[in-house]
Amino acid sequence: MVTLLLDSTRLEVALSKVERALSFRKENVLIERSAIKKVQLTDDAWMWLRGVPDPGTHLWGVAAMGTWKSAGGTDFALIRRHRAGVVIDLEGHDEFERVILTTRHGLALVQALQLDGEAELAEVTEIAATAPVPVQPERPAGSKPGGKKKPRTSPSPAPAT
Repeated sequence: MVTLLLDSTRLEVALSKVERALSFRKENVLIERSAIKKVQLTDDAWMWLRGVPDPGTHLWGVAAMGTWKSAGGTDFALIRRHRAGVVIDLEGHDEFERVILTTRHGLALVQALQLDGEAELAEVTEIAATAPVPVQPERPAGSKPGGKKKPRTSPSPAPAT
């Protein structure tokens, strides 16, 4: 499982020994917070994978780890099975245009990135756990999201032939 560390200036994707070996990386992936353009949650990280591993490991449906090069740019992928994940679009990063990760903590990452960061690195799940939980206002029973009810229309009669 991916370990995500965050402080006031950067996000660090901490790689285990196995992840380092399969992704052919010696160091963790470091991303300045200012380089993060957009973060998206996804049900299946495989659909965001583009290009070919260079260098990296690809076992279709099982694992995709490492650097992926395509005409659209260079991405870093750390995907296991068909699990939920997060796609981080970058702007001005010296190595990657996008980082694709499978993680159970995607929502916690989004919440932690919205907060002012701490001075020292901490796990994303710990940061999100201490943050206030956003509360949605309650809707009246039977109402739909968006507020207005749509008026019912009866079907028009078929034209006579």
